[in-house]
Formats: sequence, C-alpha cells, structure tokens
Amino acid sequence: MARKLLLLLVLATPVVVFAKPAELPLRSGESFQVQQQKVQADLRGGEVYSEISAENRGRVLEALERMSSLIGEGSVESLSPEKKVAAFNDQELVNNLLTQAREDSRLICRREKTLGSQMTTSQCFTVAERERMKQNSQSYMRSMQSGKDVKVGN
Repeated sequence: MARKLLLLLVLATPVVVFAKPAELPLRSGESFQVQQQKVQADLRGGEVYSEISAENRGRVLEALERMSSLIGEGSVESLSPEKKVAAFNDQELVNNLLTQAREDSRLICRREKTLGSQMTTSQCFTVAERERMKQNSQSYMRSMQSGKDVKVGN
C-alpha cells in the first residue's frame, strides 16, 4: 500500500520542461553570406516569417544589404572597429525583427467542437492571426455594449 502511494506522489509531481532557445537568424562566427542567403530565402518562402510587415521586411533587407557592403566576401573580424559596430547594430536589428516575426508566424492548431455538433475540427491559425481575432472580438463586444455600429476587422 505504501508503495502505491509513493508512485502516485511521483506521478503527480509537476514536470517543468524548458524550451530550447530559438536560434537567431544571424549568428556571430558563421559565414555571413550563407546566413544572408538563408534569411532571404526564408523571407521569400513566406512560411517562417509569414507575419512580417512590409515595412519590417524592407528594414531587414536594407540592413542585410548594408552588412553585405561592409563585409563583402570577407568576415566581420577583418573590419575596422567603427564598421564592426555598424555591422553589429544591423545584426541586432535583423535578429530582433525576424525573431518577433518568427514568433508571430508560428502556426497553432487546436481541435475544437463546432457549436451544436459533436464533431471536432482542426482550427489552425498563426499567433498573430489569433491575436487579431481576439482584438476584433473585443472591439465588437465593446461596440455592441456602447450601442455604436463599428466595423470590425481589416
């Protein structure tokens, strides 16, 4: 009996799982030219960064172009201190914008029952799409409560 109780306690203990840190789009110590090509391919592909805005896409491409003109076919280590700082600042800009876009572009699927039915269906939306739907719903509810006819959505 004591043995069963011990097993229950062990099984009931919460488990904490740490997610592997996301890989940065541009990393030090790796070939810039290879990383630049991968980022550009991912931007063209439309899956990894599907939720990046046109403005941020332009900012990323401009930063990559500036870095490319600074580094050329060489490496960051061969740059002067001033050029290293400029390349680092552009690298940070690219990493920040693309990391946020990748997070917003993650696809989340849920199995949900349709109202009035026992059948479940898969509902797949990106994180950004779910956030937009949430904001639209809240806006609609506020407009209904205030009695104003407000257009919801894009």
